[in-house]
Amino acid sequence: MRMKSSQHGTNTSVKVLGLTPHGLWLFAKEEEHFLSFKQFPWFKDAVVSDVFNVEAQGLDGFCWPDLDVDLTMDGIEHPEKYPLIAKH
Repeated sequence: MRMKSSQHGTNTSVKVLGLTPHGLWLFAKEEEHFLSFKQFPWFKDAVVSDVFNVEAQGLDGFCWPDLDVDLTMDGIEHPEKYPLIAKH
């Protein structure tokens, strides 16, 4: 799920906007993306500060260095194309 964000005028290439009991909201590429814990289980039991520590990686990648998680925009928008989910 994605939504256009109304944030303008700030350098916000990528950041976690918030957590819910079901997943997290990521702001990237000028849009908000919901990453469910079901499809992205690495974040479910992680320390909150580790989830919020996200960095842009290349043109369309994202890295959570404290969690050793790397994702691409394609993987976020189309998780069904990447059926293997690592056990954490």
